[in-house]
Amino acid sequence: MSDLKLVGLCGSLRRESWNRKLLHAARDAFGPAEFTEGNLRLPLFDEDLEAEGIPTEVTVLKDQIKAADAVIIACPEYNKAPPGVLKNALDWLSRGGHPWADKPVAIMSAAAGRAGGERTQFALRLMMVAFQPHILQGPEVMIAQPAKAFDDSGALSDETAKKLVADLMAKLREAAQARA
Repeated sequence: MSDLKLVGLCGSLRRESWNRKLLHAARDAFGPAEFTEGNLRLPLFDEDLEAEGIPTEVTVLKDQIKAADAVIIACPEYNKAPPGVLKNALDWLSRGGHPWADKPVAIMSAAAGRAGGERTQFALRLMMVAFQPHILQGPEVMIAQPAKAFDDSGALSDETAKKLVADLMAKLREAAQARA
């Protein structure tokens, strides 16, 4: 067993989303670790709500990221950008403290378009700059037409995608171990 703590964030709320399946494939490829999938079902960011006190579910997510040795973000592309649920979570996480600072982060995407989420990854990398994480630069994992990349049981079956995920997770594990 490993002492590493790994947090996964899925930018899609749908239980059977391709990105959740991709996140689970990445978790498995990462190897032994204590894995937690962060909950992005948060109230909409609102400074009036914040003034009443940070919602418990936001504090839990922030604590999970802070305690993690590494984070995986699997994010679809909605209208050329990350979904609002992920942006909302980032807005909440930007308030008080810096749970992301120097944290190794791997970004991946599965999207129905021909580029597999290329624009969402570009936008997400830009959105993360203020948090100052250590975002791995590659290999880039962008799965286009994910219905063809996963088998009927939801497992990643495309050999090229599996290799990219394995290579990215090996780099993420290495970065996490270097920090531990």
